[in-house]
Amino acid sequence: MKCIQTEHYAELAREMFFLRLIPMEEDVFRCVFSQEPVMETESAFIEQTDFEPVPYSMEETESSFRIRTKAVQAEVLKEDGRIIWTRLGGGANGAGSPEGGRMSGKCAGTSSPEGGQASGNCGDISGSEAASILLEEGPKELEKIDVMRYTTGGEAPVINRVKTVDGERNFIQNLKQVADHQAYKGRLHFRWKPEEGIYGLGQAEEGIYNYRGHDQYLYQHNMRIPMPVLLSDQGYGMLFNCGSLMTFHDGPDDSYLFFDTISQMDYFFIAKRTPDEIIGTIRSLTGRASMLPKWAFGYIQSKEQYYTAKELADVVRTYRELGVPLDCVVQDWNTWEPGNWGEKLVDKSRYGDLKERMEEIHGMHAHSMVSVWPNMNTGGKNHTELFQAGHLLHDYATYDAFSEEAREMYWQQAKKELFDGGFDSWWCDSTEPFSGPDWGGAMKREPWERFVLVGNEHKKYLPPEQANLFALMHAKGIYENQRKDREDIRVLNLTRSGYASGQKYGAVLWSGDTYASWDTLKKQIAEGLNMGLSGYPYWTLDIGGFFTVGSKWQNRGCGCNTDPSPKWFWQGDYNEGVSDYGYRELYVRWLEMGTFLPMFRSHGTDTPREIWNFGKKGEPFYDAIEKYIRLRYDLMPYIYSLAGDVCLNHGTMMRSLLFDYMEDEQARKTDQEFLFGKSMLICPVTAPMYYGKDNQELRTEKVWTCYLPAGDDWYHYWTDRKYEGGQFVTVDAPLDEMPIFVKAGSIIPMRLGIMYADEKNGNPLEIHVYPGKDGVFTLYEDEGNNYHYEDGRYALTEFTWDEAKRKLTIGDTAGEFDGMEHGWRENLKVCIHG
Repeated sequence: MKCIQTEHYAELAREMFFLRLIPMEEDVFRCVFSQEPVMETESAFIEQTDFEPVPYSMEETESSFRIRTKAVQAEVLKEDGRIIWTRLGGGANGAGSPEGGRMSGKCAGTSSPEGGQASGNCGDISGSEAASILLEEGPKELEKIDVMRYTTGGEAPVINRVKTVDGERNFIQNLKQVADHQAYKGRLHFRWKPEEGIYGLGQAEEGIYNYRGHDQYLYQHNMRIPMPVLLSDQGYGMLFNCGSLMTFHDGPDDSYLFFDTISQMDYFFIAKRTPDEIIGTIRSLTGRASMLPKWAFGYIQSKEQYYTAKELADVVRTYRELGVPLDCVVQDWNTWEPGNWGEKLVDKSRYGDLKERMEEIHGMHAHSMVSVWPNMNTGGKNHTELFQAGHLLHDYATYDAFSEEAREMYWQQAKKELFDGGFDSWWCDSTEPFSGPDWGGAMKREPWERFVLVGNEHKKYLPPEQANLFALMHAKGIYENQRKDREDIRVLNLTRSGYASGQKYGAVLWSGDTYASWDTLKKQIAEGLNMGLSGYPYWTLDIGGFFTVGSKWQNRGCGCNTDPSPKWFWQGDYNEGVSDYGYRELYVRWLEMGTFLPMFRSHGTDTPREIWNFGKKGEPFYDAIEKYIRLRYDLMPYIYSLAGDVCLNHGTMMRSLLFDYMEDEQARKTDQEFLFGKSMLICPVTAPMYYGKDNQELRTEKVWTCYLPAGDDWYHYWTDRKYEGGQFVTVDAPLDEMPIFVKAGSIIPMRLGIMYADEKNGNPLEIHVYPGKDGVFTLYEDEGNNYHYEDGRYALTEFTWDEAKRKLTIGDTAGEFDGMEHGWRENLKVCIHG
């Protein structure tokens, strides 16, 4: 094996493989493995690849090369390029050599790319080190493949257009495969520790939390949002520079990640100790999250669907008349004229007064969101314009989001009547536009079959290397082009699919078209935790489940489905919708959990979702819904500060207990609770207590058992009772009291009674302190709906609790912005709990 060292990297080569190791930080390495000389390639989602050189050393042994920084050793076995990753004692994150350590040693068999002496640091880092192995990789495999391109060969396309519940789809019947170029398929094998937990990989639909012992298929699909990230509870993470389909496998005899189509195996090993640090690195590499508009953190009312602009304004007006807070109303599909699926020009008979109605909504201090689709029917003006410009993919329906010119044309189409008509934000639906083959049938196909079927459909119309990237490029186009037009309105894009780096484009991911059942609610919690552990900060769901009724009742919904046969995904448990008290209870519990997601949004088909459909004031379901909507707004100073932390410090709002309690064995296993920020422990109720299906009254005790992580004391939010951590507790859980606990040492800012996110209602800012431990909280404020924060126009105020002195200190406010509230200190209210 030959060794090349430069200032930036070490490269090892032998017959049939090249392995380049690039220290990015003392505890972050980029690894590139290839059968051909390593290439520098552009990535659609890795933003930062150039770093200042990191000092490292190399030592050759009989069987390996050991590449070391102060924090990490990568031991590369000469036989096959396997890497054993070891954290060293001292230095960064407690790793590295002691003060006064020196660089020394030799690098056998080295030469520079120019053929002269090697440059860089060639030697060992001496010093006393307490090393711990993090991961032993298995072999790396690459096999050259012919990459096929699909074409009609010059023939006119034979199009089979199908109306499905997931939109209208084109299936081209006369596509032929031709060899286009060569690439590789690959596997990276792993040898996990016996009790090691593996998390991340994005969001799927099975509700798997710890992937040990499981297979997972990483492809874009309704209810599936893959992320090329895994995170270990042993204190490291991995980010894979791959946009193709992937498969994760962990069995008794082998564990690996399979890459469908790559030019070389390219990944980052992140030896940080905590999930926050790992995710901070992932976002440094993929892009800092942008600030969403402040109103995006309020309550968002949606359903399938509203039919006129007047109806949208009437919904907002009714919420205002009821005195229930609201920030946004959502227009689902079908703004277009009949037959013009995907057109971004509105049906004037229903939306001819769009601009006036949007001004009316804005006058009520509310906002709006509109659904847009990437695929269009033949014959519409938008479709014709894109087709004539050559900006459609080969399904002859979907615009080419990988083309900058096509993205700009798509934006101009969306801008003309929707954005200029007053809609404030986007709902980019169906952004995995080739999933149609699996969206039908009475029986759900086997996981591998679905992966092959849907994945192959992606590869018909996209380069296989980019099969998972359409939604990301679509979000990029919306973000970049809106910002060219307007800097005073932040981009907000709720989208059904996405990928790593979408956070920098203002993209909020939602989990797709789920169905209403208690089991679905449980699975959604686990999936949300893994999305956070994948480094993506903004995720939400359809509160109440999208499909409410069972298959035989399905045509009571949107009417877009012309096939009356049963569907495997349309399996809601409540055929009478809101008329069934069993569904009302499920909806309330779902909404209670959804109150503590980054985006708080109700949506679904089959049955209406506005609050007045669940009773009236003074009745239990209505009152519980109102209570949690109000709680969301009471917590707005806390929530918006969490959003500021996401942007400024790569924070995570919906936090698995792994983030803060990695050393607690029970906390590591907990997949039905989460932290909202670092202070609030959310324990969703995921079983019925009052009603079963069909209004069947239940006689069960209204209590819920929760686990309180060890190492902290916890205050019950509703009673202020204090509990010691490291134990299960059973607490009352009536319909309107989902168990919530606040960590001792927490400082939570609140403002009561606001009706929309940026309202200044004159009520005092309340600072709620939960004693028992020193604490600190930073209040974030800015202008709320522009990009001035990027120029430093925001304010930070630090609140500190000294437990020994029982004293709250309010620091000076750093920074300023237009419209800043200066008098809140004089009107401040401090509440000490316990």
